Amino acid sequence: MTDPTLETARPYMAALADELTKAGMIRSPGWAEAFATVPRHVFVPEWYEQETNDKGITVWRRRKADTTDDDLAAVYRNTTLVTALDPDTAKQLDESAWTGVPTSSSTLPSLMAGMLEELSVQDGHRVLEVGTGTGYNTALLSARLGDRAVHSVDIDPDLVHTAERRLSKIGYTPQLATGDGQNGHPDGGPFDRIIATCSVTAIPQGWIEQTKPGAILHTDIALGIDGGLVRLTTDEEHRARGRFTRTTGRFMAARTDARAYPRPNNAPAAPEAGRRPTPVTATDIRTHYPFRLLLAFHLPQAKLVYHRDDVGALSLQLQQRDGSWARAPLTGEGAGIVTYGGALDLWQQVEAAWTWWNNADRPTQDHFEYVREPDGRASVCHTTDGRRWDLAPTS
Repeated sequence: MTDPTLETARPYMAALADELTKAGMIRSPGWAEAFATVPRHVFVPEWYEQETNDKGITVWRRRKADTTDDDLAAVYRNTTLVTALDPDTAKQLDESAWTGVPTSSSTLPSLMAGMLEELSVQDGHRVLEVGTGTGYNTALLSARLGDRAVHSVDIDPDLVHTAERRLSKIGYTPQLATGDGQNGHPDGGPFDRIIATCSVTAIPQGWIEQTKPGAILHTDIALGIDGGLVRLTTDEEHRARGRFTRTTGRFMAARTDARAYPRPNNAPAAPEAGRRPTPVTATDIRTHYPFRLLLAFHLPQAKLVYHRDDVGALSLQLQQRDGSWARAPLTGEGAGIVTYGGALDLWQQVEAAWTWWNNADRPTQDHFEYVREPDGRASVCHTTDGRRWDLAPTS
């Protein structure tokens, strides 16, 4: 390696590995060594941090790892680093600041470590990574398993080419490819492990077809209101079964376009239909992740967004593509009041889910089993009482 900053970065690399080990996210020597020896700054030489500029506008400010020692140290913080913005929404405001929607990032290292540990890799395993991104996670897999065992695919050819160059710089040549990772790797399987650093609304058939019986799939399932990481094991009948994991985190959605996300096609919001008291507040929903996940099981076609009214009051709003909605204020005297529009009172589903969740002793996400049937149908089951929810993709 000819990178002049490598020696300066070594203490930061070791400190990150030590931090993740003390936090319990790294639990094995192999992954500790990988995080301590793979230089993140090679894969994230620049990134964007959100801030408010002197005009009060929220912007993405570009930083570079080779500018100062503080910038180099920042690369090794346990934080997600945004590395690309959607060109359709990005607008440059000054020399180093843009507005826009992020489309690629270097994942939170503690989340990466937790997922890699839960992947339960063994020497000799062939692994498919969906979402090459910066190449940092690809490098960690290569350090642990050897680059010949690592296959990675990304929808963005520029990301793949850049990752390939950076990987080669530190001596790794895994099997990289450009394409829709939801179809698997163009070279085909079978793979012992699949790990996705993007979210999907359902387990793609292409992944199932490229796994061996007993293979482990680790991905983020996006279910509209919320979602979560699942660790699934495949069987000889092409069924995938497992649980939502204790490790939590969300990824950017898988894309079929290399540059941008499709724009949603939603009906206009329905007119207000009613207002009434509710025992479930917006704060209840925002505070409890397992409950939001449960709501997603109840309403797989719904989204949860923030709504600001004409006087600036902020509410949490549940909405569906047909235009129906329900919202409750986040603060103020009206926090116990729900307002709704459309043919149905969506908040009744919120209240029913809240009652069930509390009666079931507020189960955490790892008490829910996710099953993907051979024909693609998916369901979630509460492991204690057997309550089941059939799911439908949200896309």
